[in-house]
Amino acid sequence: MKKHSLLFVLLITALCSFAQNTSTPSFVKDSLDGYVEKALRDWNLPGLAICIVKDGEVILKAYGVKEMGKPDKVDENTLFMIGSNTKAMTATAMAMLQEQKKLSLDDKVVKWLPDFKMKDPWVNKELNLRDIMSHRIGMETFQGDFMYWTSNLNSQQAIEKFGKLTPMYGFRSRWGYTNAGFVVAGAVMQAVSGKSWADYLTENIFRPLGMNRTLALSRDLPAATNKAAAHTLNNDQKLIVIPYCQIDNLSPAGSVSSSVNDMSKWVLALLQNGKLGDQQVIPANAISQTRTPQSVLGNAGHPFNKMNFSLYGLGWMLNDYNGKRLVSHTGGVNGFVTSVTLVPEDKLGIVVLTNSDNNSLFEAVKWEILDAYLKLPYRNYSGAYLAPNNQQLQGAKDTWKKKFDTVAMHKPATLPLSAYAGQYQHEVYGWLKIAAAQDHLVMTFEHHPNLQGTLEPLGGDRFVCTYNDPIFGRKVIPFTTENGKVKSMTLRVADFVEFTTYEFIKK
Repeated sequence: MKKHSLLFVLLITALCSFAQNTSTPSFVKDSLDGYVEKALRDWNLPGLAICIVKDGEVILKAYGVKEMGKPDKVDENTLFMIGSNTKAMTATAMAMLQEQKKLSLDDKVVKWLPDFKMKDPWVNKELNLRDIMSHRIGMETFQGDFMYWTSNLNSQQAIEKFGKLTPMYGFRSRWGYTNAGFVVAGAVMQAVSGKSWADYLTENIFRPLGMNRTLALSRDLPAATNKAAAHTLNNDQKLIVIPYCQIDNLSPAGSVSSSVNDMSKWVLALLQNGKLGDQQVIPANAISQTRTPQSVLGNAGHPFNKMNFSLYGLGWMLNDYNGKRLVSHTGGVNGFVTSVTLVPEDKLGIVVLTNSDNNSLFEAVKWEILDAYLKLPYRNYSGAYLAPNNQQLQGAKDTWKKKFDTVAMHKPATLPLSAYAGQYQHEVYGWLKIAAAQDHLVMTFEHHPNLQGTLEPLGGDRFVCTYNDPIFGRKVIPFTTENGKVKSMTLRVADFVEFTTYEFIKK
C-alpha cells in the first residue's frame, strides 16, 4: 500500500491539473466552454467531461448534470462507464504479462485454456492471443453479442457459446469487432497470473497510476458515489434514465467506469512510455505492442481533413490524420458513449465522456480539440453531425408512425395467435417462449430474464416486436409457416446490440 501511495503522491506532484501553457490553442482557452454548453442543449445531452493532456500538462473540464432533471453537476471525478475503452487496458495488461515472460502474445489460446473449443477444429488449434484482441477471428462485427449482452450467462458460459458460433467469414480473412474475444483474453490472464481480470488490472494498472476511483466491474457502479446516470432514447425518442447495464460476463471487453481525472493518469502514462515520474509503471514495449498493427480495416475517410488508412492493433484503432498517427478507440454501453484519442508524437491525449448513448458530440468535441492543437481550421463538427443525426431520428420516427402506428396497418396474422405460441430453440442461445395474449404475443428469453418482447401482428406472418428494454429497440420479426403450422421465427434486435439474426425453431 505504501508503494502505491507514494506513486500517487508523485503523480499529483507532477500534474498541474488545470494548467494551460502557451501552446494551448485559443479554441480550448477561450471558446471550448461556450461551444460545449451550446452543444449540450442542441444534442439534449445531460452531461459531458473532457480531459486534455499535452506535454505532460492536464486540462480537465466538466459540463452539465449527472442526471437530467436533477441539479447535481458533473465534475472531474464523476464516474462514467467507458465501454470498449476498457479493451486497451486489457490488451496492455496482456502485453505486460508478455514483458514479464509469463506468456507470449503469439501463444495459442488452447495453451492456456485447454478446454477452449471453437466450432472449426483447425481454427481452435491455431487461434492465438493476438487474434482474439485484434478482431481477426472471422466473426461479423458484434456477432454473438445478443447472447451475452445483459444476460445471465457468466464469462465461462459466454466463452462456451462464443465457441459454438459459425463465423460468417474465413479465419483471419477480415476484421470483425468481437467482444467475446476479449472475454477469452480475460480468462487467459487469470490462467497465467492466478488473479481475476479485475484484480490484475486494479493491482497492476489502476492503483499504481493513482486511478483510485476507477471501477473494473459494472456491478460496483450502482453503489459508487459521484456517478453519472445512464440515459438513452426510448422508442418514442424521449430521453430517459435507464439502469446501469450489468456486463461483467464481458468485463475485459467493456465494464470499466472511470472519471476524466483518473483517465488523465492513464493517458499520461501512455504518452510518457509508461512512466510515472521516475517509475516505469507500464513497460514501454507493452505499450508499443498494443499499437502495432494486426488487422486491416481498409481505407479511411474524414469529412474535412486528410485520412487514408484504418488499422487495428490490440485494443486500439490506428489511423493517419493530416500527417499524424492517431491511436484511438470509442466505447458504447447502455447509456454512455466515450472516446480516447492519442497523438503520441505530439504527446497529446483527449478523453471525452458522455452520459447518453444517443449522441455524436463525444466524437465532435474530440475532433474539434484535435484540430485546434494541429492548427487546422475550425469546422463546427457538432453542427455538421447534428443535422444528419436529427434527420435520421425524424426519418425513423416517421417511418414507424407510417407503417405501424395506425390501426389500418395492423392486419390479422395468417394463423390464430395461439398457433405462434410455444417454445422455440436456437442451437447456440437456447430457448425463448412466446405466449398469446388478447391481441398480441409476448416473448420471454432463457438467458435474459428481464427482457420481454411484445409482438403485434402486421399481417401475414410478420409481427412488430417492441422490447421492454429500449436498448434492444423495435424490430419486425418474421415467422415461417408451412401447412398451417409455425416452423420457426427470426429474432432481430437493435444494431447497437447485434446486426446478425437468430433463427429459432419451434418445438
